[in-house]
Amino acid sequence: MTRLIVAAGGGGDAIAAAMLSSALYGDEDPAVIFTYAWDRLLIDPLPGPRGASDFTGLTRLTPSVWAVTPETKPIPPAGSTLPRLAAELSHTFALLDPYEGAGGITRQLQELIDHLNPESVDLLDVGGDILARGDEPTLRSPLADALTLAAATQVNASVRLLVAGPGLDGELSADELRPMLGPVAHTFTASNTSAISAVLEWHPSEATAMLTAMARGIRGTCKIRDAGLLVPLTDDGRRVYEVDLGEAMIRNTLARAITGTQSLHEADAHSRRVCGFSEIDYERTKAVRRTEGSLRRRVSEAVLSHLDKLEAEERGNGVTHTTFRHLAEALNLESKQGDALRRLLITNRPEQHVAPLWKMVER
Repeated sequence: MTRLIVAAGGGGDAIAAAMLSSALYGDEDPAVIFTYAWDRLLIDPLPGPRGASDFTGLTRLTPSVWAVTPETKPIPPAGSTLPRLAAELSHTFALLDPYEGAGGITRQLQELIDHLNPESVDLLDVGGDILARGDEPTLRSPLADALTLAAATQVNASVRLLVAGPGLDGELSADELRPMLGPVAHTFTASNTSAISAVLEWHPSEATAMLTAMARGIRGTCKIRDAGLLVPLTDDGRRVYEVDLGEAMIRNTLARAITGTQSLHEADAHSRRVCGFSEIDYERTKAVRRTEGSLRRRVSEAVLSHLDKLEAEERGNGVTHTTFRHLAEALNLESKQGDALRRLLITNRPEQHVAPLWKMVER
């Protein structure tokens, strides 16, 4: 039987979907995971998501939906983690293309449902910002989640909304989200993480890395993103909650506003109006800033001295762990240098690698 899981925000949500599929449905029938190709600038130097026209080697699933395969390649200078995910995980990764707005995503999702006739359809968000109203001052990336939420409410099928690790994206706290959370659908354990362990050794996802860390028993305070957001690592962070889809739509002002939009540009304009900002604009600004201000530092042992200073400061602020993405951002490394940084740190200080996080120590 086929299971369809929509990775609400793309990126790490797609990896979490693979872990959820294994935990809930077993490994005999891998799920179809419908996901964005929207990677951070460390992977893809181009702001915003990638659509079907940004790839070669896609395989058509339906008139509007393409599958990413191990042979798929992003057209330079674009980058994407999806082809490597397709090579290393047994699931089918269907490309969610947002360039025709929520209306286009609705059409793609309905075509997939009609084509697959799945046993279940889950909409999975790690962190819970899919439940944002839109006016929260800590909100950073609402658009992808709002688009998938809007589409999920329009298709002719029963869709279950799941939130894993409330608060893990550092945007809305677990306390803010708790009144919206329903029954626990699953609590991840260390054994559940084996399906994605190898992937998290190279993928820059932060929320799913923390979800995995908590399933393995790691506790403390983790610093993430370029903004240095602090996220508590708690027992609650390894749970997956059911949420009423209709109530989520009522709460999410941006999702209601963009329902029926026919272009990403139109949906992004609603984000500026409802939320007061555009995350795509932010990515554009950040891309320019990184290009102009990069130290162009070589990833060599000299980086370790900069890390010593960073760790001393962070431990003084109560930070116990961080992500490799945050380290790359904090050390002002260029795009594509994340793998080299990870290798350097693990080789020189293996005792600090509490996979998939990095343990902060004072020297």
